[in-house]
Amino acid sequence: MSGEIRSEVGTLRSVIVHRPDLELHRLTPGNKDELLFDELVWVEKAREEHDVFGATIARAGVEVLYLSKLLEEVLIDAELALEFVEAHVTEDLCGRRLANRVRRFLLELPVPELVRHLVGGVTLEEVGEAQGLVAALHGPDDFILTPLPNAVFMRDSSVWVGSGVILSPMNRPVRQRETDLLRLVYGLHPMFAGTPIWFGDQPGEHYPASVEGGDILVVGDRGLAIGISERTTPSGAAALAARLFDQNVVDRILAVELPKARSTMHLDTVVTMVDVDSVVLYPKIRQQVRTLEVTPGADGHLNVAEATDLLSGLRWATGRGEMRSIEPPLQSVQAEREQWNDANNTFALAPGEVVAYERNVATNEVLEEAGITVHRIPSYELSRGRGGPRCMTCPVRRDPIPT
Repeated sequence: MSGEIRSEVGTLRSVIVHRPDLELHRLTPGNKDELLFDELVWVEKAREEHDVFGATIARAGVEVLYLSKLLEEVLIDAELALEFVEAHVTEDLCGRRLANRVRRFLLELPVPELVRHLVGGVTLEEVGEAQGLVAALHGPDDFILTPLPNAVFMRDSSVWVGSGVILSPMNRPVRQRETDLLRLVYGLHPMFAGTPIWFGDQPGEHYPASVEGGDILVVGDRGLAIGISERTTPSGAAALAARLFDQNVVDRILAVELPKARSTMHLDTVVTMVDVDSVVLYPKIRQQVRTLEVTPGADGHLNVAEATDLLSGLRWATGRGEMRSIEPPLQSVQAEREQWNDANNTFALAPGEVVAYERNVATNEVLEEAGITVHRIPSYELSRGRGGPRCMTCPVRRDPIPT
């Protein structure tokens, strides 16, 4: 299967998601902050809600690919499994004696359980009796391999642009192994054979520069918007822009400097596309961002010019010359409440047709009044991770938008 993404809203054909599992069971009051969660999650309910989400996408005729299944199909090869486990369970991670014990534990598991623990982590107690200094200094509940509870937010670790993919150099150390799992899938799963890696093909190659997929919007056939945010650094955005221009993937990039805050963690927390010429926009964000138009310069350098404002910059980046902003006229308190629950983080199934959290009542009503079809999904628990429907998806293939 070849991927192709040239818009945010073209009719969706294939998407990767991750159904939450063991990794969310690992969250505790003591580790949730380190693992980037504000609250604990009722996991069983979150899984039910994610199943509704997946079914909603599938009913639209979309191929829904699950990360765990893709990993299982790669790691069924025992040699590949050994190579991957040895690369991630190292002496630097846990010392020689414990590393050998953890490797044996993982490689003796059935492949589905191996994948479950690569995402869900490994505790000392699960490994069993282990010796050495590192083991002696750990309690039974301590993690030897850290869980990846943010893996449910598939948008961040990889992004398709055109016929290739960006592998995100993640900002937070606790998320960097997520990208390694996607690197394994794209590099070795036959479904993605020959896929170009535009950026991030080698682990750690851009550190300390970082880029996360929630900050990348494919707004037009040859244009992107990239948020400069809490998670995407200016140097990361510049490196990505230079690489994409050099490989002739895009011609125009709008850089959007966001407030460095939890509520504006990524660009897609404040704006997403809902139609070919329409975005839903957090009402307060226009006055809080700076926008820059970036184009290729001589000798690999970047040309940078100030954009008038966010909407005009997005209009420029699309290359279509049209952009409608749907901004819910909410009172201050209500706007902040719905922004916190990802009201503007919608996921397009087709032009003018999106999936959104049902809890954001006012924003969904405004979208429908503007002619957008809204498929509401339950969000009692999924929203606790501070990510919405767009965050939970990595689109692989969309139909092109007619010119």
